[in-house]
Order: sequence, then C-alpha cells, then structure tokens
Amino acid sequence: MEAVGRHIVAVAVIDDVTLSPWDMYELGIACAVFGGAHTDLADPWYELRLCGIRRGAPPRTPGFVVNTGYGMADLAGADTVVVPSVPDDCVLGDRPLPPELLDGLRQAHAAGARIVSLCNGAFALAAAGLLDGRRVTAHWSHTSLLAKRHPDVDVDDSVLYVDEGQVLTSAGLSAGLDLCLHVVRCDFGAHVANQLARRMVVPAHRPGGQAQFVERPVAPADDDSLGPVLHWALENLDRPLSVDTLAARARMSPRTFHRRLLAATGLTPMKWLLSQRIARAQALLESTELPIDKVSEHSGLGTANNLRRHFAAQVGVSPTGYRLAFSVGGQPGVRPRDRRS
Repeated sequence: MEAVGRHIVAVAVIDDVTLSPWDMYELGIACAVFGGAHTDLADPWYELRLCGIRRGAPPRTPGFVVNTGYGMADLAGADTVVVPSVPDDCVLGDRPLPPELLDGLRQAHAAGARIVSLCNGAFALAAAGLLDGRRVTAHWSHTSLLAKRHPDVDVDDSVLYVDEGQVLTSAGLSAGLDLCLHVVRCDFGAHVANQLARRMVVPAHRPGGQAQFVERPVAPADDDSLGPVLHWALENLDRPLSVDTLAARARMSPRTFHRRLLAATGLTPMKWLLSQRIARAQALLESTELPIDKVSEHSGLGTANNLRRHFAAQVGVSPTGYRLAFSVGGQPGVRPRDRRS
C-alpha cells in the first residue's frame, strides 16, 4: 500500500542502450538522493520509481537492464521527474530520443510535475518542448549544441544549475548532485539537506550561480591555503568580517585573496560571506526558536530588516515564512511541498 502523502520521484532511464560511466554516475546520484533510506532525516521520504521503456528488455549492446515495473507512461503519475544524462548518440543526433520518453515528459509537465534534468538530460526536456523561453544549463561541452539545436531556449553554460520553478536543469557530474540536494533543500529545508550532504560527504550547499569553469576547484594544501581562513570565517559569521580581515588572516593581499576565492568557489568574498550567512540563518530558523533579530545577529546580518531583505532576495520568502514552512529542528514529518497545488 502506498504511503499517504509520499512524494513520488520518477527517474526516466533509456534502458535499451549502453550507458557510459558518466551516464551511470548521474543515474546513481538520483537513486542515492531520492531512493536512499533517509527516513531518519524526514519521514516520509521520497518514493523512487525507475521508469524504463521496455521494462527489463535486454540492451542492444553490452550494458545493464532496468528491472522495474514502471514504464515511461508512469512519469505522469509522479510529483517530480528526473532525467539523468541521455546517451551520447542521442545528444549528437545519431539516434532520436525515444518518443515514449518525450510523451511521458510532456504528460508529466502538463499534470504539474516538477521536471529535473541532470547534465545532458536537458536535451530530452528541450526535445519535448519544455525548455522554450526558459533559462537552462547542461554540461558545458554540449551547451553550444543545445543552443544551436533549440534556439528558443536560453542556454547558460556558466552556472552549476538553474531553478526555473517547475523545470530545473544542471550541469554535469557533481553539479547534478548539487541540484538534487537543492531539491531536497526546497522540499525539506536546509537542515535536512545539510545532514544528507554530510552523510554523502559533499559540501552542504553550492549556489546554482557558481561557475562551471573552476580554475582551482580545491584550495591548495600549502601554508597559505584558503581552507583555514574559510573555516575560521564560518566559525565567526556573527562578527564583522571584511575582505581586508580575511585576506590578512590568509596572509594575502586583498586583491590576491579576492582572485583566489573567486577561482576556488565562483564567488567574490562578499558574495561567499552572504551565502554562508543566509545558510546559517536558514539553519537557525529551522532548529531554534530565536526571534528574527537574534537570528540576524547570530548569522552576521546585523538588523532584522537587513536579514529580511537579503533572505527574501536569496531564498524567495521572508524569514518568518521560511520558519513556518519547515518544522523547528528539522523534525521528521516535514513533507515536500506539493508542486501541483
């Protein structure tokens, strides 16, 4: 018997072709995030359904078989539909995308489901006509082809993921994990998403606007590494912090510190600080009953009005509205928002 109120996530799998290791990686991301046994974080958790085309038919070439009782028509019955990256021959146009997949996506979208693509899954969404007039992203190596093939789509190759409300798209590999955690954050709140990220040993939150092109994704391990100063900043967010202060602690000039942090995170120092302070405010709103002015003080945003302004701009709701949407302390029982209401 299906759990009452459970949020169904359907993952569309093209199961009659060989998937590359990259394709399998993104499929695994969706399964690990939405199909894992995470009911200790929120109960009910998502219900994951793998939707194939031939329901267990052997692949045409060596690969793997999706053992599932769900077909592409079942996408329309889901609350969220995830399309991992599609095979290269479908991206390049050597083989058309299965019409069953495209029809299932259109029906799910029309029914109000949230549609999520990882990496080159955006090609399936575009072929189904779901991306016209929207800002989207995909793996940078194929964004020019996506833009050329679908001129009505606003393709941005400079970001990790894009949330357009009902339709969300991500770049490749780890950016797909970022987007899936973003979905969890939207549904269950920052506390649950952060705990899941910690369980998966990944950063709790990378903003979607962070650049795909990262010159130095990990700070070097020498004595002037950014790691210690960023860790110190996180422990002192309630203090006034300036670029000069952080640069001095890192034993760099402000210009060098700015350049290196931008290369490592895709954010300027002040934008990085703001994103961390908003994340701290989210956690405090969920896990404590502190009044708004105290939340603002503890997160380093100063006055309550300052918190409200930045929080609304970054999160899309007021701090009070956010607190009302998620239970205090991230207690089990918080349910994903109903995207169809």
